[in-house]
Amino acid sequence: MSAEAAPEQAVTVLVVDDQPIMRVALSGCLDAEPDLTVVGQAADGEQAVALAGQLRPDVVVMDIRMPGTDGITATRRIVRAATHPPTRVLLLTTFDGDAYIVDGLRAGASGFLVKDSTPEELAQAVRVIARGQAQLSPSVTRRLLDLHASRLPPAPSGEPDPAIASLTPRELAVVRLAARGLPQHEIATALGLATSSVRTYIGHALAKLGLTDRVQLVVFAYEHQLVHPGWSDGTDGTNGTNGTGANQPLR
Repeated sequence: MSAEAAPEQAVTVLVVDDQPIMRVALSGCLDAEPDLTVVGQAADGEQAVALAGQLRPDVVVMDIRMPGTDGITATRRIVRAATHPPTRVLLLTTFDGDAYIVDGLRAGASGFLVKDSTPEELAQAVRVIARGQAQLSPSVTRRLLDLHASRLPPAPSGEPDPAIASLTPRELAVVRLAARGLPQHEIATALGLATSSVRTYIGHALAKLGLTDRVQLVVFAYEHQLVHPGWSDGTDGTNGTNGTGANQPLR
């Protein structure tokens, strides 16, 4: 590799998960990125706290549900250690329930991703957190907005937002489902599209709306009342369902 292609300084990462296969998979995904380096692995919260103190990684990718010391407790202890530069924590779990979101963020986590996120999303979340910014997966952002919907600003009055008017009907349908936290393959199933087409529609919508990522898309959709907390309104091309035929809240 040429000196020009080498990153100036790789982001160091500690991976924590009680399942060996998951630890190996996560480490492999992150180590495959030229600007990320996994410096250690931990099987539980206690080991995570100890290794974080020894290795002082930039980011800890932390499973939440583990026997003994869970990920939230471990996060709180790591954050309170107040190392310099600080070690930041990305919580990774199969669950996106309200309690996990709120407790994790209160513990000092800088980000929260569900485990069905893509390797690219995981790597990008680590980069964002390492820069000192917050990172939430779209589904987690949607849950938080559902919890605090009453505090959202009212929809703009008067003429419709010209950026929204520029969206095609298909782009708007994809935006509404993406804003509810559905992954790309579920959006594809709900609308009868290829996953690659969904990715293209999301990219076009982000460009037209002047947004940079799906988290911003969730917030934009709620602020402009393209979606509403809880139940599907049937205006997104899915006939009021969540894409699986069940007329229920999209989770």
